[in-house]
Amino acid sequence: MAAIGLIMIIYTGFNFVTKEKVVDLGPIEINKETNHPVQWSPIVGVVLLVGGIVVFVTGKKSNI
Repeated sequence: MAAIGLIMIIYTGFNFVTKEKVVDLGPIEINKETNHPVQWSPIVGVVLLVGGIVVFVTGKKSNI
């Protein structure tokens, strides 16, 4: 969980592209590429990082 939080702090989002066929007239084909951004707040990454550290520390204490 802490590793995911650290990654979410460093990378605040990503994009993916989809292709859609607009025109298909025999040998002529026109495609449209659409960009879809996925964004999240770095605060979510901080919460996951802190939560992962808390779980790790409390898990170590219970094993002793």
